[in-house]
Amino acid sequence: MQNVKSLITTRSITIDKLKKYIKMANFFYDSSKINNNRYLQKYPGHILGLVFYEPSTRTMASFHAAMSRLGGTSIVIQPETSSVKKGETLEDTIRTMGIYTDAIVLRHFDKNSSELAASVTDKAVINGGDGNGEHPTQALLDIYTIYRELGKRVFTETIKVLFVGDLKNSRTIHSLIYLLELFPNIQYIFLSPEKLQMPDEIKLELKNPSRVCTSYCSGIIEEADVIYMTRIQKERFNSNFEYYEVLKDNFVLDETNMSRAKPKVIVMHPLPRGDEISKEVDKDSRAVYFKQMEYGVYMRMAILDDILSK
Repeated sequence: MQNVKSLITTRSITIDKLKKYIKMANFFYDSSKINNNRYLQKYPGHILGLVFYEPSTRTMASFHAAMSRLGGTSIVIQPETSSVKKGETLEDTIRTMGIYTDAIVLRHFDKNSSELAASVTDKAVINGGDGNGEHPTQALLDIYTIYRELGKRVFTETIKVLFVGDLKNSRTIHSLIYLLELFPNIQYIFLSPEKLQMPDEIKLELKNPSRVCTSYCSGIIEEADVIYMTRIQKERFNSNFEYYEVLKDNFVLDETNMSRAKPKVIVMHPLPRGDEISKEVDKDSRAVYFKQMEYGVYMRMAILDDILSK
């Protein structure tokens, strides 16, 4: 029953589709910022289902905000307050939400959950994060952030992206890399603890060679145009001991490191964060992770507009 409207993986996005998303996100951004028209009311009466089996702040809130600004409403389903607590299967929950809503955003702890959900409903399913698999809407808003902050040169010039943290389990990074591969001149630097390196199956798909570091490597901060930080994900570990053993080897971005970075570097983070970014970095104008959150509303408006317009 899966249909072309669903957004399950960034692998299905072409460069033309990506440019369309950026153009629409810019339209919604300008409507809000320049024309002071926050509520466009394009889809009154439409309902978005937010089915979240894992905790969320930004993804859930920004989709709710995006749908509200487009004139629609949202229904939120979470395990602790729904029939999931009584043992209802994912399939039956999705079938139910397919009756009540026009599109569904699903966050789930299983890697292939979004594909399963899309197979049992004729409503569009948007992958809001599936285990350590993908998070395509986060990747789209990340690309939009890079575009807003670095400009059109991302389409033509060499851009070096430094990924830091839990590269093994970070679905945001996995999805973002699939999108970055659409650009001709992206180069990667991977910095992570030994046990949390980028999976080989992803590295094998890269057009350009990458540089891999399991501890701080000379020059990596100075070279980067984008520093993409991630937290060590405690929920992906089997024990606290294993988690803290890995955490002590993680790189921390502080003022000293930022003093070595390029004047126009941007620092991103999908959030929430732990201690991998010192609070002092928040004051640095090159830290754009709070802007990144705001850009997410406009990109998710673009995604919803693309889906609901069909």
